[in-house]
Amino acid sequence: MTGRFAPTPSGRMHIGNVYAMLGAWLSARKSGDSIRLRIEDIDEPRVVPGAAETMMRDLEWLGLGWDGEPVFQSSRHALYQEALELLSKLSFDEISDIISTGSNDSKPCSTTAGNEAATSEATPLIYPCFCSRADIRAASAPQEGDRFTVYPGTCRRLIASEPQRAKQRLANNDRHSMRIATADTTITFHDEVFGTQQYNLAHDIGDIIVRRSDGIYSYQLAVTVDDLDMGITDIVRGRDLLRSNALQIYIRKALINAGFKPSEPTQPFHPADGSNKPDDVTISYAHLPLIDNAAGQRLAKRERSLDLGILTAHGATAQQIIGYCAWLLGLQGDLKHTKPQPMSADEALGVFSWDAVRTNTSDRTLDQGEFNAYFGL
Repeated sequence: MTGRFAPTPSGRMHIGNVYAMLGAWLSARKSGDSIRLRIEDIDEPRVVPGAAETMMRDLEWLGLGWDGEPVFQSSRHALYQEALELLSKLSFDEISDIISTGSNDSKPCSTTAGNEAATSEATPLIYPCFCSRADIRAASAPQEGDRFTVYPGTCRRLIASEPQRAKQRLANNDRHSMRIATADTTITFHDEVFGTQQYNLAHDIGDIIVRRSDGIYSYQLAVTVDDLDMGITDIVRGRDLLRSNALQIYIRKALINAGFKPSEPTQPFHPADGSNKPDDVTISYAHLPLIDNAAGQRLAKRERSLDLGILTAHGATAQQIIGYCAWLLGLQGDLKHTKPQPMSADEALGVFSWDAVRTNTSDRTLDQGEFNAYFGL
């Protein structure tokens, strides 16, 4: 199996980033597997110059090494375009039929299809969306917890009921994004921390953007393409991406059946039809509890007191930082009855298990006073 770090170079890493990356590193290394580094810099307006290089130095200093050369999303636009073109050749009916057969492309992953909308025959899998953000906000109810807003399907209905009008808007070069149509299908997968997860694509996720109106490929498309292309089979990240995981399973299956050929194929293949599709691999998913501040808000890079630049400027050692993150993971005992202790990445590896992490699946609350005392701030 192969794991991955996937940081966004939008600023200096903070303690929450290290916590997630430590989890990914421990999961891969505990199994004796490799781990890749992918710099997720596709959203160029968010990229801070020099941040990627600083992240790599920080990871090495922390003892969280990786295998192979770093991969930069900013150099993979042609790959994302190829993937989008392949998906565009599929109809909605085709992918609905594929998804309804179930999937073994996870540990375990299954799908259960419901009744499709009456207009699905006229719906391509990838379609243009002319809606503004204000249009979508006005017509949608946001979902709880992970900032998902289920798209109300306005342009999907337009494509089905007035295809010529949609074509005319494209001919007029009207500003538009591209969306992927989701089926009334339940995706089920196993998570190492949170157990069995189920999401209905149409109800819980909706038709999401795969390429923005400014031409930038979406996180959901790029990450799915990258994980498939790089042969990633051990995915560790925050629990706020549980819902995204179901969507990415859907996109992954669509890509495989559209004929996407990974540059680093995952074994084993079972090409009974001669197509050499990577549809019989085992993927391990683990979504970590989030780290919140005292106000119950998720840690952000704007909280400068928690970033590695501030910590190292005050003399924090790599062992202190790794030890604190290992404690947050639950590797030093019950969080309520223990205090963090410095330890190296290799020492954390010696005590790592998913059993320890799943003992407490509640989000972690960072006490700023205790944090400052531990690091001598």
